[in-house]
Amino acid sequence: MDFVIGGLAGAGATIFTNPMDVVKTRMQLQGELRARTDATTRYRGIFHALYVIARADGALALQKGLAPAMVLGFTMNSVRLGMYHVAEVNGWTKNKNGEISIEKAIFWSSVSGVMSGVTGNPASVVKTRIQAAAHPSIAVGRQHRYKGMCDGIVTIYKTEGLRGFFAGVSATCTRLAIGSAAQLTTFSKAKEELLSHGFFTNTPLGLAFGASAVSGVVVALAICPFDVTTVRLYNQGSSATGAVLYTGVLDCLTKIYRTEGLHGLYKGLGPLYLRIAPHTTLSLVIWDMLNNLLAKSKINSKVVV
Repeated sequence: MDFVIGGLAGAGATIFTNPMDVVKTRMQLQGELRARTDATTRYRGIFHALYVIARADGALALQKGLAPAMVLGFTMNSVRLGMYHVAEVNGWTKNKNGEISIEKAIFWSSVSGVMSGVTGNPASVVKTRIQAAAHPSIAVGRQHRYKGMCDGIVTIYKTEGLRGFFAGVSATCTRLAIGSAAQLTTFSKAKEELLSHGFFTNTPLGLAFGASAVSGVVVALAICPFDVTTVRLYNQGSSATGAVLYTGVLDCLTKIYRTEGLHGLYKGLGPLYLRIAPHTTLSLVIWDMLNNLLAKSKINSKVVV
């Protein structure tokens, strides 16, 4: 049940944050391996991107890749949040005094992040490529033309084999290990600190919102370079679909930094934050509330018995 709750939390939050994910993907792909002075700017910012995408491809294009995004939200978060909750319940994230241990929380959140990265990578690849596909006037990066999630799965398997579904898996595992450590550790610690200072003692919903707001800022700053890298590796495809720009995570990070500078590694930070912050808040609040309801139902069932 812990894993189902985590999955529902992630999938539910995805519905609201997918438009920002589309914008983020496009902004991270534009100017790929070009200096800022040489790159053509299709998207000048978050609101401009929202406008030009809706104008060129229609308003529904802002929800491109929603189906694989929801599959990703469920599979990834069922593993990540489910594993971490099991660790919390069993006291594996606490020290002998019963307080949150930063080291233990980082370890378990990182492990759960890596496992969720492997589980969710196929859906991530399909999602990213569908989100990147656009009208030629605003297209950035390599364009993969899939009719939908199922067509994308079949096409990738036919042209790239099973290996195609695990493009960029090392990058996404790195991103999720860092992101999960930042997200779940700061969420747990922020809740503990807020309670210790007398905040939200009788309002679990307010406590979850406050702690997740802190968590969202930390996560966005920590993972942005790895998020850019992941998007680039997902979208490039294999050698069967064209020239390979990057051979791996380090090669991608190095090439981006050399040609696009530090700015290149933080492309799409704005939409990343606007996606991460509400997604973190929604998913962690839903997760926290469902866990609280489950705990209450277990207590009530014991009382009835």
